[in-house]
Amino acid sequence: MTTDSTSASDAVRAAIRDGRATLGIEFGSTRIKACLIGDDPATVLAVGAHEWENSFVDRMWTYSLAEVWSGLQAAYADLVADVRARYDVPIENLAAIGVSAMMHGYLPFDRSGELLVPFRTWRNTNTGAAAAELSALFGTNIPLRWSIAHLYQAVLDREAHVPEVSFVTTLAGYVHWQLTGRRVLGVGDASGMFPIDSSTRDYDRELIARFDGVAADAAPGLRVAELLPEVLVAGEAAGNLTAAGAALLDPAGALRPGALFCPPEGDAGTGMVATQSVAPRTGNVSAGTSIFAMIVLEKPLAHVHHELDLVTTPAGDPVAMVHCNNGASELAAWVEMFTRFSAAAGAPVSADQAFETLFREALAGEADAGGLLAYNHLAGEPIAGLTEGRPLFVRTPDSRFTLANVMRAQLYGVFGTLALGMRVLADEGVDLDRMFAHGGMFRTAGVAQRFLAGALDAPVAVADTASEGGAWGIAVLAAFAAAASGHSLDEYLRERVFAGAVFETAHPDPEDVAGFASYLDRYRAGLAVEAAAVQSL
Repeated sequence: MTTDSTSASDAVRAAIRDGRATLGIEFGSTRIKACLIGDDPATVLAVGAHEWENSFVDRMWTYSLAEVWSGLQAAYADLVADVRARYDVPIENLAAIGVSAMMHGYLPFDRSGELLVPFRTWRNTNTGAAAAELSALFGTNIPLRWSIAHLYQAVLDREAHVPEVSFVTTLAGYVHWQLTGRRVLGVGDASGMFPIDSSTRDYDRELIARFDGVAADAAPGLRVAELLPEVLVAGEAAGNLTAAGAALLDPAGALRPGALFCPPEGDAGTGMVATQSVAPRTGNVSAGTSIFAMIVLEKPLAHVHHELDLVTTPAGDPVAMVHCNNGASELAAWVEMFTRFSAAAGAPVSADQAFETLFREALAGEADAGGLLAYNHLAGEPIAGLTEGRPLFVRTPDSRFTLANVMRAQLYGVFGTLALGMRVLADEGVDLDRMFAHGGMFRTAGVAQRFLAGALDAPVAVADTASEGGAWGIAVLAAFAAAASGHSLDEYLRERVFAGAVFETAHPDPEDVAGFASYLDRYRAGLAVEAAAVQSL
């Protein structure tokens, strides 16, 4: 007799074989991930991944375009192998594809499509003069990492390539362009290039005119509207996989052209989708190499704050974003050190076991981490006023230096700068019905999630899809575009994707709230130590 599991596997094989599966691709800071979903967008059928890392070249953080393509092909090949191992079928046709990537940064091309300078990622902080001038000109915060800040800094520095710029895009926009031939961008990712007018869900035309005016002296003839990608919103068709694009994605030649594409999005937007956080009064925290919170607004903020970016959901609704350049990388370095210790001691444990053990140990730490402080600043941190990073672990002679307190301090350190920005939102009177979290550090149930709830003094929910993150989120956006259902994105997520989702919610523990508040007071005061380290080391 055929079992339910066999029937389910047969249905999956049929969906893949018949070209009904949907592919999501996300370029994260340390991993390129491919995620396949089928008729049920809530269910992940297979995944593939490739590890990569940015390079610091000529004092700029970058990835080469060769790494983009070799990494994408490796991640896709890994996905194909996973599909073969699970279902014993090839991938020849896909219903839809979506591309997502780390947001912002600067990819300028000339008329022939050649990259003019190496990709300048979101992590670079050399755009201070441009960001400050544009923030004053526009009357809204322009962060250092936004594409328009990078372009204007190049104008101010009179870089030789500026007169040759014909097109500027993000990493997601670039990959999408190469796979489809379309120079478009989802509104969420576009809102990290240039401010968006929420009423038109397009670039703010008044601010475009202001920019062209101030850039005219240094860059005569520059018209920024002619350089930016076309803006599309979630649900719109954004092109199809070309024959050349299919060959780029799958050099083995099995994949055929024709799949529909959704608008390419940034990792912030896909994180919102992956956590069902696209409606007003909802928010999410995404923790990886960077960490950021996205809060969907009911109304405009009363004041301009350098800690807050104004961006949009993939549907174009206004969002306040607290973006921190530094997330869990320093925490991972400490865990790696303990993992190596276990091997040197003759009792090796896996990285996953080390994370689990050390995270659990943090639960035994004091609520204020025993007076310890951990700064995770590998790169500059604009919210904290730091142009460069110097990871520091600081204690006083009377601090309680235990393993439990060390690990709690490291986990608190991941949320430190984020909490500074979230305090600004709270002072603006922004209310939240729920906050969701996703990212690898939330896989150990009840630890990072609990500490984040204490840091924000708000309930934090984690879904059973949280570890799949943005690759799954962009796959869902691609399925939404292919469905052409007429529903809003929020309706589609509630009714088709998250109707049966399981959420684990951590409510703030009063001791954690008070302990983190004490930690944050020391953290804020200790930023002077960080600044001194940047100057001296």
